[in-house]
Amino acid sequence: MTTTSLNQDQLFHEENTIETTNFYNEATEDYEFWSPDFNMHFGYYSPFHTNPFRRDSMLNEMNRQIFTRLGNAKTLCDLGCGMGGTMRYGLRNNNKLKITGITLSNFQATEGNKLLKGYNGQINIGDYNNTGFANDSFDGVLAIESFCHSGHSTASFKEAYRILKPGAKLVVADAFLKKDFSELCIGGSYCYKGLCDGWSLEKLGNIYAVKKMLTNIGFKNINIEDVSFRVAPSVLHVPVAITGFIMKKLFKGESLKPHSFQNLKGSLFALLSGVQMNNFGYYIISCTK
Repeated sequence: MTTTSLNQDQLFHEENTIETTNFYNEATEDYEFWSPDFNMHFGYYSPFHTNPFRRDSMLNEMNRQIFTRLGNAKTLCDLGCGMGGTMRYGLRNNNKLKITGITLSNFQATEGNKLLKGYNGQINIGDYNNTGFANDSFDGVLAIESFCHSGHSTASFKEAYRILKPGAKLVVADAFLKKDFSELCIGGSYCYKGLCDGWSLEKLGNIYAVKKMLTNIGFKNINIEDVSFRVAPSVLHVPVAITGFIMKKLFKGESLKPHSFQNLKGSLFALLSGVQMNNFGYYIISCTK
């Protein structure tokens, strides 16, 4: 890769970081319609355990799945924590936990810390690609639908590796491509671009390339689970949530903010992408330093 290409990639990353920050500063309040607990992610359907018609039961089940995979870790870092919905779930269910979250958004940090009052958790403003934490700081790191904002880059996974203690786990839940962008069909490419534009995603990583990247970084015991069918029932809530959100705004006589419209656009393309199982998949990755 040439120096010019590196500079262009860096510039794109910096511009996307600013765009992502602005997006979440403006649109985070909209997520309360998706989840009263501000779970800013999709859910996980477990037969006989969750109700597919109750969105929050599936969203919190995703949280439970992540903490189950983290095992007995007590000092955790949530990279791209949003409003701290996952953090609060973990802290409510385990009083031995201490969780530190990282977000780019001033709004999320300020409002999220208000919701964390009384819990052993704190949200810091910062970049999860450069957290500033010391080496070997945490015995568990999680990232739910956050690394996509930096394109599932090597920098994100390297930083997670750096701040993990030896033998500690990283658990990531996110959407990935099953092939390179250049191999997507016209429909897949259209949905992919709409998804990235709507939600300010730098790109989605190719799951096979990501697995190789994890090995090269030094992670061991890499386990990649395709949970697309588990996540699908919550994705199907998207059109209902979008319609309800718009109707609520119209009923109150409010207009949609630009970032709200952008958020809704991203949600729609997430639904359209989710049905293209040959191009996109949702995975939970667990690996050990």
